Amino acid sequence: MYKSLIAATALAGVALAAPARAEGPTSEDLVNDANTPGDVLTYGMGPWQQRFSKLDQIDTGNVAKLVPVFAASLGGEKQRGQESQPIVYDGTIYVTGSYSRLYAFDSRTGEKKWEYNARLPDGIMPCCDVVNRGAAIHGDKIIFATLDAHLVALNRETGKVIWNKEIADYKAGYSATAAPLIVKNMVITGNSGGEFGAVGAVEARNVDTGELIWRRPVIEGHMGTLNGQDNGITGKTNASWQGDLWKTGGGATWLGGTYDPGTNLVYFGTGNPAPWNSHLRPGDNLYTSSTLAIDADTGKIKWHYQTTPHDGWDFDGVNEFIPFDAKLGGKDMKLGAKADRNGYFYVLDRTTGKLMGAHKFVMQTTWADGINLKTGRPNYVDANRPGPPNGTEKGTVVFSSPSFLGGKNWMPMAYSQDTGLFYIPSNDWGMDIWNEPIAYKKGAAYLGAGFTIRPIAEDHIGALRAMDPKTGKIVWEYKNKAPLWGGVLTTAGNLVFTGTPEGYLKAFDAKTGTELWKFQTGSGVVGSPVTWTQDGEQYVAVMSGWGGAVPLWGGEVAKTFKDISQGGALWVFKVNK
Repeated sequence: MYKSLIAATALAGVALAAPARAEGPTSEDLVNDANTPGDVLTYGMGPWQQRFSKLDQIDTGNVAKLVPVFAASLGGEKQRGQESQPIVYDGTIYVTGSYSRLYAFDSRTGEKKWEYNARLPDGIMPCCDVVNRGAAIHGDKIIFATLDAHLVALNRETGKVIWNKEIADYKAGYSATAAPLIVKNMVITGNSGGEFGAVGAVEARNVDTGELIWRRPVIEGHMGTLNGQDNGITGKTNASWQGDLWKTGGGATWLGGTYDPGTNLVYFGTGNPAPWNSHLRPGDNLYTSSTLAIDADTGKIKWHYQTTPHDGWDFDGVNEFIPFDAKLGGKDMKLGAKADRNGYFYVLDRTTGKLMGAHKFVMQTTWADGINLKTGRPNYVDANRPGPPNGTEKGTVVFSSPSFLGGKNWMPMAYSQDTGLFYIPSNDWGMDIWNEPIAYKKGAAYLGAGFTIRPIAEDHIGALRAMDPKTGKIVWEYKNKAPLWGGVLTTAGNLVFTGTPEGYLKAFDAKTGTELWKFQTGSGVVGSPVTWTQDGEQYVAVMSGWGGAVPLWGGEVAKTFKDISQGGALWVFKVNK
């Protein structure tokens, strides 16, 4: 598709790229990101975050010749958990690092232009490592979230602070790790902290000043705001929460959102209800473990779909909801898809939230034996819900699969407009789980559960799976011994890229799953790869640096991979001519 255009511009000595303006990318540029191959302006490579590139200069025929251009180290001793996705603009690659750092590297040489280190207080309480998943660019700013629940805007050319705003109180267990979403000159973000009884929320701020425009708490009973005024209660107080439990109800919006310009809706997933012990909070516990469609202008919830009502396994519902268009039943439809922590792949009408299909994408789902397409609710296996505590004693231990780390955790999947398939980085594992007595205390862990994670297959935990969203059929799968914990990229060159904890960035045939290329980066790859063109050539980049939730929460599974080296480096590749 782009090969002849790339060749022509290369001969002319002109780089194929979006024109760089002094004022930088606009909100309109961000919406058009998927159509500008000379840059990567958004998390997910477009507002839908399909992570699909129309570039095909690198393809199945030459990907084996992919070689490093440079590796840029983040430096220092903070070498763990590099889950960032690069942003590429005007000869600069921007990446976030663990411990709330942001870097600007020259995209041709790897030379560091500047570095910003947030001053973090001693009392931060991130549940799942000191990670950050990426930044947002707009105008003269590069913007990212920090572990003490701040949002920081820096000058993209100098790294100097333009504004710094507190999202929430880190002393109450709040933090922030997601890449911000920019819509109509607003920075839209969520928060982390569900394991501490924090209340999830989505908020929009002025991109130039950081001032709050609207805020939408996602637990029913909490008041939203718009331009400093009350904007209606979320849901209905005590409709699905008893007593005062909604005040510390969890539902953290810790993975960020996607945006559909056609409906003007932002789609955010919500995390687990608090505490994990479901017997303490009877009811569906709205709007936890759900996908919410929120009006981008007003912060009003237009529809919701709850994947795990009355969640008792920490399945969350926070995973990304990716819009796509396809025919279903011979009818053109505006759809969205989500591979949930609970092990099911959901397809919804993105305009209404109506369930169109739900299919298992992992080996086991012991907690439910399917999803009722009429009601949209799971068919629970009641015997596999952990039992209530008996006084001070823990409740009945049950085996559950997937484990609470999920059939798919945070790592983003990709959708190919060419093959019509979703590429899901999934994991097959289970857990013994039980409930314990618990009471809320500000800033303390609020679980009320214990667990032991264990594998369920001899030959793998991780599995990259290609799924047809129309049928739920798994077209191919690649099995990996260690858990998969990085994002996926797919391209018009019939390629799928993803990384492994063993240190490899790998490329697969998008139609067959055949492994075509791999490169050892020296540390586990848990970042999200991207691709763009520069000086007439196509490049691929990914962050390397093992960390995240698996080594912290993985128990016996984590011990199996304890010898993986930590790291912190940006790797950039192109085809060797």
